[in-house]
Amino acid sequence: MSVPSPRPIREIGQQLGLEDEDLFCFGPHLAKVDLSVLDKPRPRPNSARLILVSAITPTPAGEGKTTTTIGLGQAFSKLGESVCLALREPSLGPCLGMKGGATGGGGSQITPAERINLHFTGDFHAITAAHNLLAALLDNHIYSGNHLGIDPRRILWRRVIDMNDRALRDVVIGLGGPKQGVPRETGFDITAASEVMAMLCLSKDLEDLRQRLDRTLVAFTMDGRPVTAAKLKGSGAMLALLRDALQPNLVQTLEGTPALVHGGPFANIAHGCNSVVATRTALHLADWAITEAGFGFDLGAEKFFDIKCAGAGFDAAAVVLVATLRALKMHGGVPLPRVQDPNAEGTAAGLPNLEKHVENIRHFHKLPIVALNRFAGDTDEEIQVVRDWCAKHGVAFAVSDHFARGGDGALDLARTIVEQTQKEFTPLQTLYDWSDDVPEKIRKVATTMYGAKEVVFTKSAKSDLDDIQRLGYESLPICIAKTQSSLSDDPRLRGRPRDFEVTVRRVQINAGAGFLVVLTGEILRMPGLPKAPLAESLDVRDGMITGLS
Repeated sequence: MSVPSPRPIREIGQQLGLEDEDLFCFGPHLAKVDLSVLDKPRPRPNSARLILVSAITPTPAGEGKTTTTIGLGQAFSKLGESVCLALREPSLGPCLGMKGGATGGGGSQITPAERINLHFTGDFHAITAAHNLLAALLDNHIYSGNHLGIDPRRILWRRVIDMNDRALRDVVIGLGGPKQGVPRETGFDITAASEVMAMLCLSKDLEDLRQRLDRTLVAFTMDGRPVTAAKLKGSGAMLALLRDALQPNLVQTLEGTPALVHGGPFANIAHGCNSVVATRTALHLADWAITEAGFGFDLGAEKFFDIKCAGAGFDAAAVVLVATLRALKMHGGVPLPRVQDPNAEGTAAGLPNLEKHVENIRHFHKLPIVALNRFAGDTDEEIQVVRDWCAKHGVAFAVSDHFARGGDGALDLARTIVEQTQKEFTPLQTLYDWSDDVPEKIRKVATTMYGAKEVVFTKSAKSDLDDIQRLGYESLPICIAKTQSSLSDDPRLRGRPRDFEVTVRRVQINAGAGFLVVLTGEILRMPGLPKAPLAESLDVRDGMITGLS
């Protein structure tokens, strides 16, 4: 299929009712949207509906949530609907590591892909700088006399970098003598796991972001008192670095559908949703806002509802659950190298994973719509297996061929969504109340979403829970960090695991973000590069970037 040239970004803004003064352009095809547009009357008479795109437990290559979201948005445009996408920004770590670019694929991409994937408008760099500024202020305070009495053994605030670099997971700083600082152990997380990233994504406006920065917990004193960013006088400078980054970014799909791309937390180690301001802006400017949440429904979508929607007041009209025959065959016991081979029996054997995710959607009282992301080698016999299962269980189903055909390939899915959302709307029912005690919140998510029989807390986790109770953070929601490769906390358990335990090894306080990070299993907040990273194939030829898949 031919790829049309991108339109000037101001024209894309005009589709949403944006004026020239509402946009700050980064060249002809990128722009930031001024947050003041949210204070203007909604330019359209209809009320907006929010559609969430999630997925079953993915293969290592992913199930194509972003590609599906983009193709679906293009299909809504072809149906004459007013639509705006709300997506996350790519992280350099995965782009240069194993996954490659995160701007969709085939006929369903956002553009300019190279700019979005590599540096975009600098949001990730601003978040990295603001986070590390606070780390520098903290170490400088200790070096300069430590009048707050900070205990160097109880510093919580690590540094971040937007790169997969396992060598930085645990480091010792301050070596080299008295003039080089105070030696201590620390480490790096990837920027997508930064609490500053979460704060930016969950903030309603600049003042909300300031308050979150102020209350960020960074350390404890020698006598156990909390030390916040406000006490280190770092909030103002951090806010200055983040001011422009808080504004959502406007780009377009290959077919000219508007897309707000903003914020980039991972769903396995963070809350996995794009920013509140971008979602709110999409709902303000269009009749349909389509967003996605990272990895399987048990990760990003659970946090989308229990953290983002509960905190910002959003609700979804429907959930699109993306599935592939490849993933179903993997969950049915077919070895990964053979999942591309036709295998109707293997497909059927993997349906329990799909079944569990459908159950999970219904726990939130939301409408599930299964979207089969079609690959070239998929057979009609295999597809019929999934279609029959959905018909038997009363689940709406559509095959989507958006990768090959762009918006045209997702028209059946778009029509199915329009039809299904005309039914009676049921308000969101979260899995837990924020007022529940912390262990109970963790158990509710683990037993309901994952299917665990019990939750085991290590000695360190129990100590963390004691600190949380002592400091008064019990009413915060939870953000569980867990492998994306399984419904359990063991990446080797495929399909629909049963009779397993989830092990909680630590519970971290993210007071600025407004949630507690629950670390389970062996999950790490700093990924490593694969043996042959995609960075090795990246190059510039005749001024054009090549090798960024």
